[in-house]
Amino acid sequence: MTAAHDLALHLADDGLLVLDGALATELERRGCDLNDALWSAKVLLEQPEVIEAVHCDYFASGARIATTASYQATPEGFADRGLDEDAALDLIARSVDLAASARAAQPTASAPLAIAGAIGPYGAFLSDGSEYRGDYDLTRDEFLAFHRPRAAALVAAGADLLAFETLPKLTEALALADLSDELGTPAWYSFSLRDARHISDGTALADVARALDGRPGVVAIGVNCVPMGLVSPALDELAAHTTLPLVAYPNSGEVYDPVTKTWGAGESASARLADLADDWRDRGARLIGGCCRTTPADIAELADALGL
Repeated sequence: MTAAHDLALHLADDGLLVLDGALATELERRGCDLNDALWSAKVLLEQPEVIEAVHCDYFASGARIATTASYQATPEGFADRGLDEDAALDLIARSVDLAASARAAQPTASAPLAIAGAIGPYGAFLSDGSEYRGDYDLTRDEFLAFHRPRAAALVAAGADLLAFETLPKLTEALALADLSDELGTPAWYSFSLRDARHISDGTALADVARALDGRPGVVAIGVNCVPMGLVSPALDELAAHTTLPLVAYPNSGEVYDPVTKTWGAGESASARLADLADDWRDRGARLIGGCCRTTPADIAELADALGL
């Protein structure tokens, strides 16, 4: 059986899986300069071995799903660095190879180890904070044309599922659901938030849940790259309108300024994933991890708190 099949069975049995944490944070801690429109995808070009090391650290900390270094990796983005589409897609596929190598180095685990091919929204490619506003408009066909090459490369390279992350727009998510169906690959859908009841472009979470409920191949829906304090009410809002498993991987508690691209202390800067994880599980979260500024230590504490 494939890792994706094992994961689906695990979730169907009301199982719980720990996701990894921030990739960029760990790359920067290891000396990588991410001050670039490519962000962590820049390291695929320059120091791919460091990405593999971060994946290994997260697996060792208790993560059961590795999210690839492809969130901001697109042929269009790599074109600005002089790479043609074939070379760009080879690099995107390499992100799966790095996660697979890290997985192969792990001892046998009690839960499936899977690789999620990370796909950020069109707004991430714009590199101007649009994934937190959703102030861009493309047609369904334009969204498909933009996302299809990267998604297909990740699937062909062996990603067990796709992670459509930090989505600010329902229209984009629905196009991605069509793409997931086209590729025959399951996916989770996690959204950035304007507030506890709306995703970043103002669409109600209730509408998001209803629109994705019942779609084939939807592993889970939820939120990521949000303050911890928004997670519980957002999960409640989603759970009221879907029976799908939920996913939650918020930021560390610091607040990101997409204009200056810096982090500052927020109201929940002292919060810990481990302190809130039981509550998120009780509200329907079955995939739980961390996003920006979280670390392998945070994931280890999270896994311990959940008894995993």
